[in-house]
Amino acid sequence: MSAAVPELKQISRVEAMRLGPGWSHSCHAMLYAANPGQLFGRIPMRFSVLMQMRFDGLLGFPGGFVDRRFWSLEDGLNRVLGLGLGCLRLTEADYLSSHLTEGPHRVVAHLYARQLTLEQLHAVEISAVHSRDHGLEVGPPPGPRPPPQGLALAPWKAPMGAGACASPTLHPKGPSRWLSQLPE
Repeated sequence: MSAAVPELKQISRVEAMRLGPGWSHSCHAMLYAANPGQLFGRIPMRFSVLMQMRFDGLLGFPGGFVDRRFWSLEDGLNRVLGLGLGCLRLTEADYLSSHLTEGPHRVVAHLYARQLTLEQLHAVEISAVHSRDHGLEVGPPPGPRPPPQGLALAPWKAPMGAGACASPTLHPKGPSRWLSQLPE
């Protein structure tokens, strides 16, 4: 039996900013691009949307909780995106909507959206695997793990602040820029 889904109430950004300290703010970004391609060579795709595996195994938009004591919504979202995706910066102009849920968990969810070119979206997708926190949100299930068999190599990651990820904008050369940085 599944738990009841809390009822959501749409509110304005201004109303959300007036809520007191008992509220948590969660910001997520829908990054998408027009895609003229076809799936399996037959089905028109229209758009590609960047999503990620959440901690609970479901798919979701990149983002997370923002501590309003230290960050504006956009600064907090960009901090979270910088840790998980790397090279992208959203602004208040990308804001789409806010919804709140009352109950035991008082959360306001803020959604941002930005349309990119397909090349830019692909560059963001590639930069995500080189970001500082890539792969840390969804890990192995808790509990005892079997002892390692043989030599295990850790995945290669670019050092924090290296390459295009130090820049708040997308790299103009697109995804091909990352090919020279991939380990052989």
